[in-house]
Amino acid sequence: MHTHTNHQQAAAWNDWEGIHWAEHPERYDAMMGAFNAPLFAAADIAAPDRVLDVGCGTGQTTRLASLRAHDGHVVGIDLSAPMLDRARCDAAAEGLDNVTFEQGDAQVHPFPDDGFDVLLSRGGVMFFADLVAAFTNLRRALQPAGRLAFLGPRPGDRDSAFARATAALSPFLREASPASRGMGSLHAPARIRRVLTSAGFTDIDVAPVEAPMTFGADAGDAADFIFSMGSTRFNLRYVDPETIARIHAEVHDALMEFETADGVRIPGSVWIVTATGGGAVAG
Repeated sequence: MHTHTNHQQAAAWNDWEGIHWAEHPERYDAMMGAFNAPLFAAADIAAPDRVLDVGCGTGQTTRLASLRAHDGHVVGIDLSAPMLDRARCDAAAEGLDNVTFEQGDAQVHPFPDDGFDVLLSRGGVMFFADLVAAFTNLRRALQPAGRLAFLGPRPGDRDSAFARATAALSPFLREASPASRGMGSLHAPARIRRVLTSAGFTDIDVAPVEAPMTFGADAGDAADFIFSMGSTRFNLRYVDPETIARIHAEVHDALMEFETADGVRIPGSVWIVTATGGGAVAG
């Protein structure tokens, strides 16, 4: 029913990791929410725009886009059925009538040519099996003068605040969980520029943005959330309970450094990437 080429990611996001996101969207939205303002400033959505939210997940960015494109329409696309179910429920609860959610692989999804004025993504574009093919398909769906704006992670820093807070856990994080495979595909600005240029985009800009990431109400809550995340659960699946308890306690203590009146807030850093459509795509 749903055409896709990225079978591994489709399976992962419809399994336990996607279910966890669908059941706890407020946790993940709090973690990434401080980056919404710079992402939407880069997207510059106007009232009549038609917007495509790529890898929309549980739909927070889709809903926020719909408030800006209030005379237009917003489509959110994602591989994950559980996350899309949650997205549809939340959009309906908010009374949004200019939002549509579709399950599919944006790398090969048959979007209408020139069907959108803005392409938006809060990280979902890094998981494609073939980045150039995916961005070429997205470019085809974009008006020639349309805008692309997406967020992606910067390379990890061993001296970063998050690395310091989770130092006790890091020796156990030896491999990517199923849903997180591909997260490093767009770490390097030079690679981002090559991929987008190959896909036909122009006016490419890659800018660092820093913001506090909220992980919980206090150190205990934040530690519980970090240990519930897919990468942690996957890598600790064979570790004995006593060791897990010890690591959890050490992470809890380290997180106390970041407790504030607004919760546990750890400085984070991402790339905000912008580009324009660059004219018609051949073929």
